[in-house]
Amino acid sequence: MLAPSIFGENLFDDWFDFPSFGGLGRVENKLYGDRSGRLMKTDVHEKDGQYDMDIDLPGFKKEDIKVELHDGYLQVSAVKGLNEEEKDEKGKLIRQERYSGSMQRSFYVGDSIKHEDVKAKFEQGVLKLSFPKEGEKKLPEKQPIMIEG
Repeated sequence: MLAPSIFGENLFDDWFDFPSFGGLGRVENKLYGDRSGRLMKTDVHEKDGQYDMDIDLPGFKKEDIKVELHDGYLQVSAVKGLNEEEKDEKGKLIRQERYSGSMQRSFYVGDSIKHEDVKAKFEQGVLKLSFPKEGEKKLPEKQPIMIEG
């Protein structure tokens, strides 16, 4: 659909613009940088009887990330904090800002997966997880029911 140029992406931002608080910007950009839109994007690949999972966590450090396995769910969480302060030439504090943020995702991997089955590696902003594919559960064989009478 063609629309006049006045109907840009942020049409309502101009009408309902709240006062900006000098330099605060968007908090998620302060915490996660320009790549905040790519956080925790996940690719899952199946190969050779196992699953390989790549989760984008740009700007995080290894110690910011936690992976837990509980009741068949693999939970990935990441926490980040930022503390900025500005002082004048005399060392007097003129501004101090603190931000913190967290995110998490859960994936059902099956009840038969054990803690020691999950392998994790973090490099260049990507968390790489691998774990075996859960074996197929066999259904009990059909047993005929005897009808009396």
